[in-house]
Amino acid sequence: MEALPAPTVKPIDDVVYKETAGKKQEDYIDQLYASGILVKGGNRIKFSRIEPLSGTRYIHAEAETKEENPKCAVICFGSETHPVDVRFVDYAIDELKKLASIKPEILIFAGFQFDPEASKIISEMIWPGITLLQVQMNTDLMVEDLKKKESSAQSFFLIGQPDVELIKLEDGKYQVKVNGFDYYNVNTGIVESGDTSRIAMWMLDIDYDGMSIEPEQVFFPLGGKNGGWNKLAKTLKAEINPDLIEAYAGCESLPFEVKESEQIAVKIIDDRGIESIKVISIGE
Repeated sequence: MEALPAPTVKPIDDVVYKETAGKKQEDYIDQLYASGILVKGGNRIKFSRIEPLSGTRYIHAEAETKEENPKCAVICFGSETHPVDVRFVDYAIDELKKLASIKPEILIFAGFQFDPEASKIISEMIWPGITLLQVQMNTDLMVEDLKKKESSAQSFFLIGQPDVELIKLEDGKYQVKVNGFDYYNVNTGIVESGDTSRIAMWMLDIDYDGMSIEPEQVFFPLGGKNGGWNKLAKTLKAEINPDLIEAYAGCESLPFEVKESEQIAVKIIDDRGIESIKVISIGE
């Protein structure tokens, strides 16, 4: 139902942060140039050139989009063995600020896994003149025999940023409403809001500890009468509350109580199987 991130150990501050290098990055660049990045509606971000950078640790390549008005982009590739985390994102941003020779309009973070806090920075950071994009790398790239350097290959997916609304009710309880995803529009170059039609599943953790999702409520918007909780109820042949079945098939949570000092997390899986997480601090 969902991917489990690889276990990690947070490094000591004075230990040099190491990422993938050499041949791996060359393979990623070749694949990205061949297939581009798959975005909403079957469109792709294509590149007219992608060149590896030397002398940088966290920014691995410079590229130019293939369109009528080309945009300069820089790309950061995550590791195979652990998620893209806050340290990596911060270091990449600091490194880019020091690169006087490059003036990008797009900063792309491509990884096999993303730490929730890193995803939050990428989705919420406001950097005038620069758009930050989060890209999911297909795990086929880890296996040499499964790599396909073709224009039709689905090796890189643009991750839509969850559009989540936290509502405080009159009785002091809270409710979460998922409005859909915000996607980067290839044609206009801006981030636009989408609807909930592509959400296959989402879950709510009302006491998020910053490390793992422990959902209190789970929803299947695309399940319909023959899927999701309805399918599970038929399989178990148990007495199920039909009102709850209907409630857990939508995009609005059941009311819940939570302290002002705590934070909640909403994890969404779209119809491609791509995961994204939205973390909300109640006090904010």
